[in-house]
Amino acid sequence: MGAASAIGRVGRFLRDVRAELKKVAWPNRKELTSYTVIVIVSVMIVAAFIGLIDLVFSQVLRLIIR
Repeated sequence: MGAASAIGRVGRFLRDVRAELKKVAWPNRKELTSYTVIVIVSVMIVAAFIGLIDLVFSQVLRLIIR
């Protein structure tokens, strides 16, 4: 396997990537904004839930250890 063969494969890979990216249905600004808000709110809810569970478990363990 020569260097020219490797360079040719990299070139073909990049052309294929570009062709696939042209097929992607990219969101418009409004969709992107709403999806971003949904993700941020979801992450905050999950983080609060995990924090609450952590607080409960730490209090239970603190009672057990005493």
